[in-house]
Amino acid sequence: MNRKIRVIKPDQLPSEQELDRSELPDPQGKREIAGAIKLWVREFKERQHTEEQRSRNIYRLTVTASSLLLVFLFGNWTPGRGQQLRDAFHKVKSAVVIIRTQQKELAPSPQAGMVSANGLGSGVLISSDGKILTAAHLVEAADATLVEFSDGELIPARVLGAVHNADVALLQLSRPRANVVVAPLGDSDKMDVGDEVFVVGAPYGLSYTLTAGHISGRHAADNRVSDTTSREFLQTDAAINQGNSGGPMFNMNGEVIGIITSILSQSGGAEGLGFAATSNVARQLLLDRKPFWSGIEGLLLRGDLAKALNVPQPAGLLVERVADGSPAARAGILGGSMRANIAGEDLLLGGDIVLEVDGLPYEDSNENYSRLYAHLTKLRVGDSIAIKVFRQGQVVTLSVPITQ
Repeated sequence: MNRKIRVIKPDQLPSEQELDRSELPDPQGKREIAGAIKLWVREFKERQHTEEQRSRNIYRLTVTASSLLLVFLFGNWTPGRGQQLRDAFHKVKSAVVIIRTQQKELAPSPQAGMVSANGLGSGVLISSDGKILTAAHLVEAADATLVEFSDGELIPARVLGAVHNADVALLQLSRPRANVVVAPLGDSDKMDVGDEVFVVGAPYGLSYTLTAGHISGRHAADNRVSDTTSREFLQTDAAINQGNSGGPMFNMNGEVIGIITSILSQSGGAEGLGFAATSNVARQLLLDRKPFWSGIEGLLLRGDLAKALNVPQPAGLLVERVADGSPAARAGILGGSMRANIAGEDLLLGGDIVLEVDGLPYEDSNENYSRLYAHLTKLRVGDSIAIKVFRQGQVVTLSVPITQ
């Protein structure tokens, strides 16, 4: 049997006064039923009021939470922050330069021998007398280096110092430039993970490109590059492409806090991890002491690799390239001329293997490079360097005076 259910809306409920006057059946007594209904009405109205209050509170909470979320998501990209980035970029962009190099490379055809190849990177002018910071791998074996400024002016430069292990180098312009804009060096020790940074460089030869991001990590290497300085690199999520090498990484005050060194990427593009040598390491190695440049690009041979090439001691430096006019070139050190792959290492063979420098042997230890670098930076004009090399199965001693 179907029964119709009547739905009573809240506004159709009797008032408490009407309930007092109601004539209800009295199977259990009129007072008890009327009292029960009045209690139910009162509880319903109180419950309805509570629900309305709760709804208003939820609405307020939702609006507040949404506002906080918007602030969290977009607070770092307010017009003020964008203005600060733009102002900082325009303040320092003229201090950023393009580095163009020429160096010897093995021709695709072995019969063609060595040919001259062009290199491209970036750098930053840090002093009014023409000193430029860049990456060591870009210039350490370059036969010629040209610095290109924003107005297209090209000025030759020479290498004052290059530290391969830290991948930082210092250039000196061959002549002064009028109305220069220099970028100040900042304190990289004050940078922390999450701090905002921006990178200015010349990826693929395009000048004055700006990318922004954050410090995403700090990495200190175990080995030292001098008696007092350890390698340290800043990791960033700012987009870095080929041609950015040697370019500056800035904090939001427009201070240089790093020199771009490398990208870890599957394609060589910007989707990988970018690294920069810290400004404090560059300062300590190249500015706080007399820098040194050998003009050698090579590979430390040790272990099985040293044995495979018959090195007559546990370790030695395989010379792959020698820069024209460098101390190594003046000493008569020879670079490689034959491409090979040994134990997974791509090598340029046929050149000298350096065994000793002023009686300090190359060894398979992190402290070895520190001792060598500390010794070389103490040399003065007029001093001579004695270099012992392994050449075609023979040990040969060479000598070169320090001229600058």
